[in-house]
Amino acid sequence: MKKLIIFGIGEQAEMAYYYFQNDSDYKICAFTVDKEFVDQKTLFNLPIVAFDLIEKDYTKEEYDFFIAIGYNKINKLRTEKYLACKNKGYTIASYISSRASILTKDIGENCFILEDNTLQPYVHVGNNVTLWSGNHIGHHSIIQDNCFITSQVVISGGCEIGESTFIGVNATLRDHIKIGTSNVIGAGALILSDTEDNKVYMEKGTEVSRVPSTRLRGI
Repeated sequence: MKKLIIFGIGEQAEMAYYYFQNDSDYKICAFTVDKEFVDQKTLFNLPIVAFDLIEKDYTKEEYDFFIAIGYNKINKLRTEKYLACKNKGYTIASYISSRASILTKDIGENCFILEDNTLQPYVHVGNNVTLWSGNHIGHHSIIQDNCFITSQVVISGGCEIGESTFIGVNATLRDHIKIGTSNVIGAGALILSDTEDNKVYMEKGTEVSRVPSTRLRGI
């Protein structure tokens, strides 16, 4: 089996550990983070190694890397660590669930594509992209590098998603539109036209009723 090091020790890293361990050809051998964040010795009985020392015992010839960081700072932190691992010369792995429907081979490195995603023909997925469970990515769509797409998102055919964009749960994008770079598209948003760079699109949350739950008789 191929050997893998996971960058990260938070929830995202725990999820990466589960999926790679149970649904890939990789054997996970260690975790790593920057030395100031090494506050424990092991995770899942595997060593946690300071990143600046990683080459000492885990060479690029023998080990691959996966960067398991979420959408912190609109994906900038994950992008920084992805580039740092590449600069050390390591091969960067991707995880693609065996329970996803993948009809394209055009998928980059350090991608994390979970179960029940549908990627239709001619879709392009760049490097360092997370697709959480249950999304629809329509034909001929392009997802640029460093994006994070949560769950139950519908991206219709022919869309282009700009670099470092975050898309929240249940968002819907109509066909043949272009989303700018570093957009934040909130949960439940409906996007019907092109967007500019560095914009935020948020739906209003459900308002609380003035009637307390103790007065409801039909539930």
